[in-house]
Amino acid sequence: MTAYETDNIFAKILRGEIPSTRVYEDEDTLAFMDIMPRADGHLLVIPKTPCRNVLDASPAQLEAVIRTVQKLAIAAKAAFDAEGVTIQQFNEAAGGQEVFHLHFHVLPRHEGVALRAPGKMGDMAAIAGHAEKIRAAL
Repeated sequence: MTAYETDNIFAKILRGEIPSTRVYEDEDTLAFMDIMPRADGHLLVIPKTPCRNVLDASPAQLEAVIRTVQKLAIAAKAAFDAEGVTIQQFNEAAGGQEVFHLHFHVLPRHEGVALRAPGKMGDMAAIAGHAEKIRAAL
């Protein structure tokens, strides 16, 4: 398995080298808004400790992250009056992973509304507003 690279964008966010719109943080995890949202309220949950993905994460890292994923999924669903939530997680390049720090995508979903195309920068003012809605729902 490839080693964890400390210069990945999420590691830089954790160190405060790159700005992010933080929604929730505890001792073990961080949740922040995706800057290329595929749905309103699209956020990411990561462990604060280094691991590349599910394949090398410790049981403790996985437990902490999934607890936060559930907490944020419930809050995002409520904040956006969504009928459901999509949770995505990718492992290694062949599995669709682009940032090699374990992360889960949490996307509030509405019946009949397709996800937006990947890779398009979002409106940062709208993203900040979405973060505030989720924080209020927590």
